[in-house]
Order: sequence, then C-alpha cells, then structure tokens
Amino acid sequence: MKITRIDAIPYRIGYRKPLRFASGEVHAAEHVLVRVHTDDGIVGVADAPPRPFTYGETQRGLVAVIETIFAPQIVGLTLVEREVVHARLGRTVGNPVAKAAIDMAIWDALGRTLDLPVGDLLGGYTDRMRVCHMLGFDTPAAMVDEANRVRDVHGISVFKVKVGRRPVGLDTAVVRALREGLGDDVELYVDGNRGWTASESARAMAEMSDLGLTLAEELCPADDVLGRKWLVGQLDIPFVADESATTPAEVTREVLSGAATAISIKTARTGFTGSLRTHHLCEGLGLEVVMGNQIDGQLGTACTVAFGAAFALTSRRAGELSNFLDMSDDLLTESLTIADGELVVPSGAGIGVEIDDDKLAAYRIDG
Repeated sequence: MKITRIDAIPYRIGYRKPLRFASGEVHAAEHVLVRVHTDDGIVGVADAPPRPFTYGETQRGLVAVIETIFAPQIVGLTLVEREVVHARLGRTVGNPVAKAAIDMAIWDALGRTLDLPVGDLLGGYTDRMRVCHMLGFDTPAAMVDEANRVRDVHGISVFKVKVGRRPVGLDTAVVRALREGLGDDVELYVDGNRGWTASESARAMAEMSDLGLTLAEELCPADDVLGRKWLVGQLDIPFVADESATTPAEVTREVLSGAATAISIKTARTGFTGSLRTHHLCEGLGLEVVMGNQIDGQLGTACTVAFGAAFALTSRRAGELSNFLDMSDDLLTESLTIADGELVVPSGAGIGVEIDDDKLAAYRIDG
C-alpha cells in the first residue's frame, strides 16, 4: 500500500452554457485529474476544480504545487498514513483544492485495495442522497424554464438560486418568479456569494419573506463582521457559511461570532479527511449541514455523494449534486444518473467510478 507516484493531469471540457454567479462565471471545466499510484498496482483518482475567484488556485498552479511540492513529500508513505499526509500538506499555506484531491485519491486507492466503497469506510449510513440543483444568473423566464426541465427530467424538487446582483428589483424578482412558476411543493434557497451588503441582504430577505425560503448562504462578506452578525440575528432561517468556513477553525469562528448558523461542506476543498473533521464539529455543535458543489464534474460529484451519504447529518438535506448536467461531456466510463430526485452512490470499490482513458486523452491539455 505504499504510494509510488502522484500524477496531476490538466484537462478541459466545455459547458453547454456558462454558469454565472456573483463571484465569477465558468465557461468550461478546466480541472486537474489527480492519480495516486501504489506499489500494488492500485491507482486512486480524484478531481481538482480550481476556483481562482474564491480560493486563488488556478489549473496551472494546481499542477505545479502537486508536482513540485506535495508529491515529493507524500511518495513513500502508505495509504493508511493519512494523518502524516495531512500534516505534510498542512505545511504549505492555502491550496485547499490540491490538498483535497490528493486526500480523496488516497482514500479511493485505499478503498480499491480493500475492495470496499469509500462510503462504507467513512460511515455507511445510506446509499443515496436527494439532489439539489443550482441555478445560475439568467433572466427570470430562463431560470424558471431550466428548473422545470430539471424537475421534469430528473425529478429534482430542491433548487439553490444564485443571487448577489441587484437585490430588490432583479434578484428578488427571479426568486419570486421561481416560486410562482414552480409552485409551493418545491424547496428554494438562495446563495449570494458575498455579493450583497448586510443592509441589502436584510432588505432583500424581507422582500422575499413570503416565499418560503429554507436557507440563506453567504449573502454578504464574512469580513463585514458586525454587519453580518446583525444580519444573521434578524433571519428566521439558517444562514449557511460556505467559503467563509472551510476549516474547523473557521467554522468555530463563524458560529461563535454569530455570523453563521449552518455550514456547507465541499469535499472538493476539504477532501474526505478534512470533511470528517468539519462534520464531527458540526455534529457536536448541533449545526445543520449542506453538501455543497464546487461546480464539480461527475468524478467530484461521486466524491460528494459518497461522503454525504455516509452520515445521517450530511444526508438529511438535499446535496448539490447535479451541476455536471451542464457539462458537454465527462471523463467517466459510466455516467452518473439522477432519477426521481436522487443520486445513488456508485457501488464499486473506492469512490466507485472509472476514468475513460480515451476521453482523458481527448480532453487533457498537457500534450
């Protein structure tokens, strides 16, 4: 079970339409496939999706830090020395997505070695999760049309609505159009990606108070310390910390300061090991948890549902598991399928999915 090599392979797959939100927009999945090889011939895989407008990582930066800094520190360790891996990765500041991908590829390799699914190794609570679909910026009519299509085709009835543009008159009109167009049996919540001020957020949430929203995520910046605490104190629904709470220390800070009452866990930035730490902390503090999406492809989504389904707390709410539907293609030999509003955890060893070598050859951009 000794790690002998770590690959970082950049690739690009276009989106059918760009996803737009307050902190940026994405036209293609420009990700890095991470592969961990062992001396037993096992290869574990994971995906690293850079988000420069959120964490500062780029595709080229991911490849560089994995190849030149992280791989030399990890090659030679075994798959069960995860705490050693965690400590060595922690010597380098930042780079959460690169660290997470290495961690998950190691877990995948361990599961393949033991012939067990990662979800069973983590907790094994259930084999599926309800799915939430994320709706990016568009006109009200287009967003209603997309939501209806996703509901009709995939049975999804939970939608996260990207806001953070002009609060009253644009964002609130979109959410109201979705409620009117989808009916009362659909769950809606909003994510501002820090695009509003605290006062704009308060006004917008008051404007939407009759729409039955269930969560509000990152409406205003976390570094507006007093304004955010003032805002959260007014809300009668959970306020989700996402990019402001990426480590257990940040979760503790946000919750104890009154700046959040729920947490988004994204395996793409905390891996399985870091996500375990955050999950246990949230469980101990009595916080609600949402399994978030980092605009993941199918490999990243398989990781998210494996972790989310492993625990009662993380499987309670619908996970953000459907944005791979917007990609024009993917790397897997067998596509994930969302039916009746649910995604079943792949049943194979490790993460449970396989990379199509021909597709990887077609989409990789490293020559």
